[in-house]
Amino acid sequence: MERPRTIHDFGGFPRELYEVQYPAPGSPGLAARVQELLAPFEVAADASWGLDHGAWSVLVHVFPEADVPVVQLSIDEAQPAAFHYNLAKKLAPLRDEGVLVIGSGNLIHNLHAYAWGRHDVKPFDWALRFEEKARELMLGNDHGPLVEYESLGRDAMLSAPTPDHYLPLLYILALQRDGDEISFPVEGFDGGSISMTSVRIGA
Repeated sequence: MERPRTIHDFGGFPRELYEVQYPAPGSPGLAARVQELLAPFEVAADASWGLDHGAWSVLVHVFPEADVPVVQLSIDEAQPAAFHYNLAKKLAPLRDEGVLVIGSGNLIHNLHAYAWGRHDVKPFDWALRFEEKARELMLGNDHGPLVEYESLGRDAMLSAPTPDHYLPLLYILALQRDGDEISFPVEGFDGGSISMTSVRIGA
């Protein structure tokens, strides 16, 4: 849509978050291009949803003036991880078309273990181990175990108990090309069980 609305699809957080507006323009043309690239998989255009917190809560820090057109792609979390990784490969041409692809989520996101309202909480051992393993695999360009992350054992399952925050990482890894460096420009944990690490592909 031309003017996507800001959606506050969460609960139990400070009132200030519900007052945030992120009036970035949309791009129907880019949305149509994404549909074209993902064919024959059917991707429906949606002119009612807007930008939910998976998009604006990140973009408000990266582009605070909301002056960059944004198209948000929904993820079907009922599909297996390999489906997402392979689907994302179809988006590779966007890198040559001036489109910044952002996978918004968390490598580690376990709200059941989160230390609500407490400060200076050390990350859980399982979270540290999984992040270390994931970094090792990414730096080694070994995507297979990250795609089949459920096979990485208990640490992985505690780190990604639901797929919605983990799957966006696979969309980014799928766009990596030979020679692309991987870096981690933002690091750290929040509440012991949420990793704030960001993964950057290329320069």
